[in-house]
Amino acid sequence: MKIDIISAVPSLLKSPFEDSILKRAQTKEIVEVNIHNLRDYSTNNQKSIDDYAFGGGAGMVLSIEPIDKCIASLKENTNYDEVIFMTPDGEKLNQKISNQLSLHSNIIVLCGHYKGIDERVRQHLITKEISIGDYVLSGGELAAAVLCDSIIRLIPGVLNDETSALSDSFQDNLLAPPVFTRPANFKNWEVPKILTSGNTKEIEDWRHEKSLEKTTKLRPDLLK
Repeated sequence: MKIDIISAVPSLLKSPFEDSILKRAQTKEIVEVNIHNLRDYSTNNQKSIDDYAFGGGAGMVLSIEPIDKCIASLKENTNYDEVIFMTPDGEKLNQKISNQLSLHSNIIVLCGHYKGIDERVRQHLITKEISIGDYVLSGGELAAAVLCDSIIRLIPGVLNDETSALSDSFQDNLLAPPVFTRPANFKNWEVPKILTSGNTKEIEDWRHEKSLEKTTKLRPDLLK
């Protein structure tokens, strides 16, 4: 998979992709992540990428010209499955969306910034809009990192144990069951006996039961 991220502040995206699973995915050449500085596509001497909103109002707006120029440049060499805009009023990210996107070969992720983005970008250049929650960030960079992490970890070969992602919360509309590790007894706080029994069938039944209990208590909406 190739992911091209367009950002007004690309330095905000540097750290998330230089460690742990995301770095390993790139080292293995399973995923290619390219971060593009939107200012490189500005056509004025000041390299500005924003302007005042027509009609007035507080805040600056990302201009359409550098965004269009950047996307057009990327499309010269690649056919993209999706051009995604990270925005608080987009479709809320969930496991189903991450699963679907992980099957794609090439995607563009556009990070919003300032007060907003010229609406014509959304009307003519974007194919999907995604939000990571009902709140506003200073820009879409952190949201883009969250989206990419949720996608990349699902791609075969990225995780050392590929079955790990299949047992994550939300994969089957249930929250993941509680997990324990050694020691089995710590300060007289004991691990449930079933988990050390070696009985695979009973362990799986216990985990499913605990997932149902946890989901019913914390996220009953998922059971609908």
